[in-house]
Amino acid sequence: MPGKSQHASIPLPHGQRLDVFDLSEHWLCQCNDQDLLTVQLGDKSGMVQQSIDDPALLRRAAYAFFVTHPEVKSLRFSDRFHAGFMVQDDGDGYVLERDMLWQLPDDWLPTHLGRPYPVTMVMDASGRRHPLRPAKPTGEVYRRYDQGINAWVSLRMLDIDADLERFMRWQNSERVAAFWEQSGTREEHRRYLESQAKDPRVLNLIGCIDDEPFAYFEAYWTKEDRIAPYYDADDFDRGIHMLVGEEHHRGPHKVKAWLNALCHYLFLDDCRTRRIVSEPRSDNDRMIQHLQARRFAKPKEFDFPHKRAALMVLHREAFFERCELS
Repeated sequence: MPGKSQHASIPLPHGQRLDVFDLSEHWLCQCNDQDLLTVQLGDKSGMVQQSIDDPALLRRAAYAFFVTHPEVKSLRFSDRFHAGFMVQDDGDGYVLERDMLWQLPDDWLPTHLGRPYPVTMVMDASGRRHPLRPAKPTGEVYRRYDQGINAWVSLRMLDIDADLERFMRWQNSERVAAFWEQSGTREEHRRYLESQAKDPRVLNLIGCIDDEPFAYFEAYWTKEDRIAPYYDADDFDRGIHMLVGEEHHRGPHKVKAWLNALCHYLFLDDCRTRRIVSEPRSDNDRMIQHLQARRFAKPKEFDFPHKRAALMVLHREAFFERCELS
């Protein structure tokens, strides 16, 4: 155990817990009293003085470093190289970039295939040509502890039988209905969710904070969606619809946590996804401001048949360069 220092404990989805210590000019990460990573602190980079050989443990220790030192963008190694997540610098050393580390799915996606789904192009009934999509996952798809709200943020696939009453209550609230316009009966909502479950274009997700369901999200492939004619949709762009149902989980600090988690999941789910788009109503100023705070750009407004919409676009590079994943 180090002497006088600032100590923090960082939980991981696998049940492990990392202990980190700030020792004036040095930083140390341990797990079960084993030293994983020691870093000499600099202004924009950290020089690694000691690191463990195991790549998974090293990756998690580096995650803990970037969480506790978000101002640092890279770690520099003189005698360690892991081809999966390092690049060579101008000399004989190696660099682990923060934005590259955040793009590794291993610790956050429990059911990830570990490789992109093969590409087979198909034509849908409306004449749109797009990649054949993989089968939908089941259960939990993402989990990360958010230091900003000191809580677990997770995403799981919606279960119609378990979530129908909750979904109906959320959709029938006056606040949600004003923008979603999907208030209705139990059977109407069941039919809607059943049709969504059969649609390979969309994932229906329940957002949870400390395992309490609080939000409903739809994540869809834009190439075969109605939004495709309104911008230059790429084969692997994703779109999102968002609904926070529980009042006590509203607020800007919660939005930052769950919106970061949702976008992080979608960028990790397929490394070929370059953009995430959203199309809120153009008068939904609060949501537009939340999206812009997370580096969504607003290139234009346009007219859907049912609403005037703002096109909001988040580029992969912008998301990971900022890396506000506390």
